[in-house]
Amino acid sequence: MTLRGWFAVGGELTSGIPDRKEGLYLGQELSDDHPRVAAKVPLHGRNLYPENPADLGKVIVEYQRHMSEIGKALLRGIALGLGMSEDWFAETICREPTELFRLFHYPPPDLSNLKEGEHPGWGVGEHTDYGLLTILAQDDCGGLQVKLPGNNWIDVIPEPSVYVCNIGDMLDKLTEGRYRSTPHRVLNASGRQRVSFPFFVDPSWDAEVTALPLEGSRPADDVERRWDGKSVHTWSGLYGDYLVNKVSKIFP
Repeated sequence: MTLRGWFAVGGELTSGIPDRKEGLYLGQELSDDHPRVAAKVPLHGRNLYPENPADLGKVIVEYQRHMSEIGKALLRGIALGLGMSEDWFAETICREPTELFRLFHYPPPDLSNLKEGEHPGWGVGEHTDYGLLTILAQDDCGGLQVKLPGNNWIDVIPEPSVYVCNIGDMLDKLTEGRYRSTPHRVLNASGRQRVSFPFFVDPSWDAEVTALPLEGSRPADDVERRWDGKSVHTWSGLYGDYLVNKVSKIFP
């Protein structure tokens, strides 16, 4: 399972329900002789690009390079905010970060055939991201919503040249809930096509993510608030195993 290339509308599931989106799955560009590719480690391999536009691959590789630098800068800031050295992530759980990239296209739902009270279907249902951070670029259609305490949802208004940054499960686990992973969902009700470009900054594939010895008492576990009803704080193991387990439910 390399998880590279295009998937059709409805080809990806959230909580067992097909999403109303299609997209292109991409990651770090690895040659066939890379040790992890040769060992058939899941989610590692060459990217698969459409024939048109012909230069898409070069553009994406360059874009991912810049996004990687942004992710590293954000992690340096978070490390300092937690009272650690700014290079803590780079020297520990992100020595070889797992970096994934997606191009998502949300077709507008056909609202003309909806019965009264019928929901048009989520572009993406409620979920949290799996790694440390997600850096999201989106167009001006809107549709992204995040959940606040008390089960209150708010719209994330798109702004030109502004990235949205989501906290992921591993940063939640690492900080024992001082940073909460962000429940979010997408409903494209604009009547237009929507596109978004999430870049995922994750721990190294073989990193074991354990709680930091931070000062003060940890917040109460928020398992009842989570979309899947499962606590990230009771999980243990290598990040690659966590990611494969999650992805296997998206593409069963």
